[in-house]
Amino acid sequence: MQTLSFTRPSRKLWLLSLALAATPPLAQAQDPAKAAMTEPQVRALLTEKGYTRMDDLDFEDGMWETDATSADGNRVDVRVNPANGDIKAEALVSNFSENDIKAKLAAAGYSKVHDVDFDDGMWKAEAERADGNDVEVHLDATSGAIVHVEND
Repeated sequence: MQTLSFTRPSRKLWLLSLALAATPPLAQAQDPAKAAMTEPQVRALLTEKGYTRMDDLDFEDGMWETDATSADGNRVDVRVNPANGDIKAEALVSNFSENDIKAKLAAAGYSKVHDVDFDDGMWKAEAERADGNDVEVHLDATSGAIVHVEND
């Protein structure tokens, strides 16, 4: 059986070469920009979440940024995290449109729905209850759930 014998300098070189062989080259390291969502993927995500009229979608400072119209009809600045698709808007926006809110209220038994408005992060609408009373209904911006009903 043959034994390898190393002098001090050659042993250090041998250990260094083993360490380098076990380390992937820098060129093969994962580039975060390549792992990021593409522009068409971001547009599709925003469209799915109710955004329209996306202007100047650009990748800046590690985030996708655009001006868009939210589902509630407001123009907002929007940023999308390319790693996880998290959407941040400059102001609270709703995933629902005015027509969505009217449909939710009709399904909940309200009629004559009018004056639907998104204000201060809450949907508000005037409607008539099944008992004939006029009410103002407040709905959550993100779930569309009825939060409060008050007599008009």
